Amino acid sequence: SQEKKSLIQHLDKSMNSIVKRIEKHIEKAGYQDDYKRCLGIPGVGALNAANLLAIYHRGNFTRADAFIAFMGLDVRVRESGYYRGKRKLTKRGDPETRRLLFNAARSGSRMPVWNTYYLSLRARGHSTTAAAVALSRKIARLAFALLRDQSEFIDPSAKKT
Repeated sequence: SQEKKSLIQHLDKSMNSIVKRIEKHIEKAGYQDDYKRCLGIPGVGALNAANLLAIYHRGNFTRADAFIAFMGLDVRVRESGYYRGKRKLTKRGDPETRRLLFNAARSGSRMPVWNTYYLSLRARGHSTTAAAVALSRKIARLAFALLRDQSEFIDPSAKKT
C-alpha cells in the first residue's frame, strides 16, 4: 500500500541521515580508512563498522582474544575432571555490540564467504543461534586483524581472473 511505501521511504531517509552523521564523526576523528576496512567485511554495515571501530580504538588490545572478551563474545568453560559443563558466553561487554554482530552474522551466513563455515557448524549439531554467535566471533576476529594490520579484506571465495 501507499502508506507502507511512504513509511519505508521515511525510514530509509532517517537511516541515511544517521549513517551520514556517523561518517562525519569518523572523518573528524581521522578513521575513514579503518571504517572502510570494516565495511569491506561481508555482512558488516555502517553501524557495525562504526561500532567495531569505536571498540578497537577504545582499548589497547594486543590480541584478538582480548578484543573478543571485551565485547563479551568469549566462552566460559566449566570443566573439572570428567565433568564437562555447558559453554556459555560471558556477556561481559556491551549488549548492543553483541546484538549488532549477531545480526551481521545472521546476514553474513547467507553470503558465500561465510556460508560454508556457518553450514559446517550446523552440520556439527550447533543450533542456529550458536552458529551465528560463532560466526560473530569470527567476524570480530577478522575486523581486529584488518584494523591491527591495516589491511583490506580479500574474499577467498571470489573467482580469480
